[in-house]
Amino acid sequence: MVNWGISKLMVRPTFAVALRYGLAVILVGIALAISVITHLHNSPPRFVSHFVLLAIAITFWCAGTGPGLLALLLSCLGVSFLAMNHFLTPEFPLWSFISFFVIFSLLMRWFAASQHRAQKLLTQARDSLELRVTERTGELVKANKELENTQAELRLIIDRIPGLVSTISATGELELVNRQFLDYLGKPLEELNAWATSDFVHPDDLPRLVAARKHSIETGDFDDTEFRMLRADGVYRWFQHRSLPLRDMEGLITRWYSLTTDIEDRKQADDKLRKSFEEIKELRDQLQRENLALKEEIDQASMFEEIVCCSDALRRVLMQVEKVAPTDSTVLITGETGTGKELIARAIHKRSKRAGQAFISVNCASIPTSLIASELFGHEKGAFTGALQRRQGRFELAHAGTIFLDEVGELPMETQIALLRVLQERQFERVGGNRVLETDVRVIAATNRDLTGAIAAGTFRADLFYRLNVFPIEVPALRQRTDDIPVLVEYFVKRYALKAGKRIKNIKKKTLELFQMYDWPGNVRELQNVVERAVVLSDDDTFFVSESWLKPTLQGQPEQVAADSGVTILPLVANLVEREKEMIETALREAEGVVGGPTGAATKLGVPRETLNSKIRKLGIKRYLFKRS
Repeated sequence: MVNWGISKLMVRPTFAVALRYGLAVILVGIALAISVITHLHNSPPRFVSHFVLLAIAITFWCAGTGPGLLALLLSCLGVSFLAMNHFLTPEFPLWSFISFFVIFSLLMRWFAASQHRAQKLLTQARDSLELRVTERTGELVKANKELENTQAELRLIIDRIPGLVSTISATGELELVNRQFLDYLGKPLEELNAWATSDFVHPDDLPRLVAARKHSIETGDFDDTEFRMLRADGVYRWFQHRSLPLRDMEGLITRWYSLTTDIEDRKQADDKLRKSFEEIKELRDQLQRENLALKEEIDQASMFEEIVCCSDALRRVLMQVEKVAPTDSTVLITGETGTGKELIARAIHKRSKRAGQAFISVNCASIPTSLIASELFGHEKGAFTGALQRRQGRFELAHAGTIFLDEVGELPMETQIALLRVLQERQFERVGGNRVLETDVRVIAATNRDLTGAIAAGTFRADLFYRLNVFPIEVPALRQRTDDIPVLVEYFVKRYALKAGKRIKNIKKKTLELFQMYDWPGNVRELQNVVERAVVLSDDDTFFVSESWLKPTLQGQPEQVAADSGVTILPLVANLVEREKEMIETALREAEGVVGGPTGAATKLGVPRETLNSKIRKLGIKRYLFKRS
């Protein structure tokens, strides 16, 4: 330890004490010798007294710092010696010198003792301070070493984190990154700070990342962003970047701690999952379309599997089908109810390029007016009361296939407008939705109404009629092709006999003649029903039908029929026709020319709308005359 004392003589070893005492004796002796010499040379007494006083004072100062009482004793003896030899002036008696030296020596002793104590305390304080500094220095060295070890361990932990760790200043500059960050990018930290102007981030993701980073710095919000970052080998991979702010006591952000995690595998898995969901959705929609198409086919199980004909009238229709089927032209099929309009539509579809896709049939007359738009175009969830989920419409289900709109003349005006848009632009929107959907579908429409009369009455749009009437096909009524009746009867008999488990080998010629004379207002559908009923009631292997089933509307030779039956039916038929026409006109007048609907003429008469339309055409009634202008 370094000695910080003023003098090495203050340490008080044995040699130092002897040296100080000797020095005091020598100084007093020198002072007395000088006084004697000056006196012998006749120096003035005053000068000798002053010199003695000064010499003894110096002696006191030198000796008093160490010897103390010995210096006082020697000084007093020296003064006494001077006094006894008359070296002192008479003005300064001995007692005054002794008193002065006693007081002066005490003061010097007090000063020396105080100085000694102060130096001792100072030495102790310095020694203690040095010890404390040494101990504190050791503690700091130990703490620094522990801190370095902790930092090394922390750095090792950060470098082993499976992600890119970084700290970002409050202004957005990178301060520290882990080893994986540098290894991944293959760039030093200085170049990483220029990420906003480099190709580290994918150009498509850079604006979004810059905006997110700026927003976080300005608002202090948690940052969670996904973007693609360039690897050292030139490959972009997806990362998720998350940053949390560190705030000081005043709530100000001092830096950001960030973790950037590789999510490339998750992104690829998400993409595969999304594609799988899309495929599942597509398969589900396709299955729904196929199910609906299958349901439509099952519903048509009671109709013709093949078109059975031999008449020239129907052959001309089939020639039209052959010509229009390969095209995508819109077809309008007209004819009375029960003539097989849907069968013609199916024949067009089977011979078209869309034969492998769905054929969706919609009877527009059987769907309530409030639901027809939802049925055709679908609806979104919550579009109306009861719409609990999104539903695809018939046009979506018929995509790439054919949609058959039966009884298209019964569509309400607002639905006609939407259908016109589909025909013109091949676009539509679901009910309650705002997304425009594209459709690729062939439209075939059918009606038993007089659409030109409906246009004149204002119940059908002329522009829609022209869009539908691209290729018109009129299916002849059964009474206009009586040559087909024997073939149809044979076909139906064989079909329903097999279904009922019966064997019918013969068909009575009289029954065929009776069928050919009948008017058949219900056309093929009515013939089908009559044959099925006769097969069910048949008890042998011969098919026949009672004349009573068809007597009210027999035509051809009414007098002969009446003679055979023994009754006169011609006046009765005339009366019934007039009465029937009168009742229909009355109902149309009350309904203001409206046939369908809850207040229409069909409801008032209690008959199906199709039947009433057939009767109106048959009786030549002008329905538009009863419509209120």
